[in-house]
Amino acid sequence: MDTHEPQDKYKTVWLIFFILGLGTLLPWNFFMTATMYFTSRLADPGEEVSTERNFLQTKFNNVMALCAMIPLLVFTCLTSVLHHRVSQKIRIMGSLVSILVVFLVTAILVKVPITPMPFFVTTMIKIIIINAFGAVLQGSLFGMAGLFPAAYTVPIMSGQGLAGTFAAFSMICAITSGSSVMDSAFGYFITACAVIGLAILSYVFLPRLEFYKHYLKEETNSPAQDEENKLDLLQKGIRMASTGGGVKQNPSILGIFKKIWLMALSVCFAFIITIGLFPAVTVDVKSSIANGGPWELYFIPVSCFLLFNLCDWAGRSLTAVCMWPGKDSRLLPALLLLRVLFVPLFMLCNVQPRYNLSVVFAHDAWFIVFMITFAFSNGYLVSLCMCYGPKKVAANEAETAGAIMAFFVSLGLALGAALSFLFRGVI
Repeated sequence: MDTHEPQDKYKTVWLIFFILGLGTLLPWNFFMTATMYFTSRLADPGEEVSTERNFLQTKFNNVMALCAMIPLLVFTCLTSVLHHRVSQKIRIMGSLVSILVVFLVTAILVKVPITPMPFFVTTMIKIIIINAFGAVLQGSLFGMAGLFPAAYTVPIMSGQGLAGTFAAFSMICAITSGSSVMDSAFGYFITACAVIGLAILSYVFLPRLEFYKHYLKEETNSPAQDEENKLDLLQKGIRMASTGGGVKQNPSILGIFKKIWLMALSVCFAFIITIGLFPAVTVDVKSSIANGGPWELYFIPVSCFLLFNLCDWAGRSLTAVCMWPGKDSRLLPALLLLRVLFVPLFMLCNVQPRYNLSVVFAHDAWFIVFMITFAFSNGYLVSLCMCYGPKKVAANEAETAGAIMAFFVSLGLALGAALSFLFRGVI
């Protein structure tokens, strides 16, 4: 094997990994932040300016979250089982092209008049598709990054972390343009098409780089084909242990789970609370100080989506310099349990329409403070759990533990989406 390792000139591979990471979560974030457009299209004919929302408008955010998280969970599991039957290139390129087609169709449908129910069904089908392919894309990218030095997982994580911020900022720019909701939405989805197109071009260019080919060649010569996909870590962990020594038993998944169950359930609970409230509840909070002014248009894009993604990203980034409390501290799961307080806090904000509860925190400032602490605590505490989980087991069990943690993340997302119906219904 060639011992000479080529350099990543101008950090080109690193940058491409960042763009591909951005492409994994950008589609979902673009759909999520465009709720203003989608709900306007669901208005009854002739009542586009009505303040009363119909059934489809009321349930849109809940159903959207469910249609996003269930395919994410299912296809994450399917990818871990079936990835060896489909080449990496087909999985990544096929997912990117499929997502691009969905966004092109979405942009075209902005200009096509459709009655509310067919539009609702079509939108949910598109959300299912982008999250199914997004799960395949994400698993394949992390598998590809596993062939490279550890530092090359960072750009994918960074790209994912900034996807929501980019989507929210794009929506704000679309509103600032002063165009109608339809024209703004068209420009918004075309922007998404451009970013996904850039990701496709980047992936096409990637095999031409010597740095990429060097590590890909090492993988071709390696018998450990399961390195191709990080989502196959459960299987790989068992195989690693079986060759680690004659006196060692194969580590069972149940045995590893018993060591990390607290971290796994903690991260699951974290996402149950987060997705249960965001965006199904938070997106329906209305400004109490806008009084029909420009702030009314910007309130949700800025105070909900942009603020959440910025603070979540800040919380994740803080773990690079501060990891408190420690991995054996009971304070970490206690802090995650305390996040359940955000459920009544957001419910008592100015969520409209409401039928059961009174508004206690009417002023916009309350909602903004809650959102900052909600998002930052999510990013910071979840990142701690994901870091600590694999550290609570032996070295040969760490990757298996990481896969178990990833499964509980997906489980938390799906359960949170289901619970969002209850949270919104109580209000």
